[in-house]
Amino acid sequence: MTPLDYSKPERTHKKKKRGVKETKMAGLLRHVAAALLCLVPPASLAGASTYYASDPNLGSARVVFQTNHGDIEFGFFPHVAPKTVEHIYKLVRLGCYNTNHFFRVDKGFVAQVAAVVGGRKAPMNEEQEQQAEKSIVGEFSTVKHVRGILSMGRYSDPDSASSSFSILLGDAPHLDGQYAVFGRVTKGDDTLRKLERLPTHKEGIFVMPLERIEILSTYYYDIEVEGCETEKSILKRRLSESASEVERWRRKCFV
Repeated sequence: MTPLDYSKPERTHKKKKRGVKETKMAGLLRHVAAALLCLVPPASLAGASTYYASDPNLGSARVVFQTNHGDIEFGFFPHVAPKTVEHIYKLVRLGCYNTNHFFRVDKGFVAQVAAVVGGRKAPMNEEQEQQAEKSIVGEFSTVKHVRGILSMGRYSDPDSASSSFSILLGDAPHLDGQYAVFGRVTKGDDTLRKLERLPTHKEGIFVMPLERIEILSTYYYDIEVEGCETEKSILKRRLSESASEVERWRRKCFV
């Protein structure tokens, strides 16, 4: 199931529930999907913001979503929402967001990642399914919903958040204290602006892109851990090759 999502404030200032209409697509080969999650160095992402990267709430872990429109890097707020961070980071480490997508892009408001159950193309193994189906307690805080913030999607039940989350594309004070903030973008604001320029259509309260914004693959690293540049370069190349292999199989078998 995919969490309901917040909507823009109406003149009456009533908040609406989150809602997502998802259909589960056929998966790609398991071993190809598993190859997507690799530990590699931070990509060179244009448009990095010192304001984003210097947030005092940020921990040292970084995650990069490699989309078909560019990379988006984000970090976590482990002291603000520890259970949420633990859950999302484990989903990333298990490769659950690979072949998933952004189902919603509402310029100046949010870009929302679909729930991995029903949102990704590749099939999930048992461990991935068990983690993806978990719901977590609502860790609401005083951190403001401003551009670049990561905020969990959920149903009307405050403890129903699972794997869908939004990246704020503007300030949304009506969401403060209502949805769990757990991190923020550290690099890739240029990619977010590309997404905001894509053609969209409206379905109910949702502004959705006409094309599928694919999360081709993901990787993670720690900024406090010194790495080996040669090995990192090899891993990054393998990651790119894996993404190409997934696309080749998709075109061959599912198009």
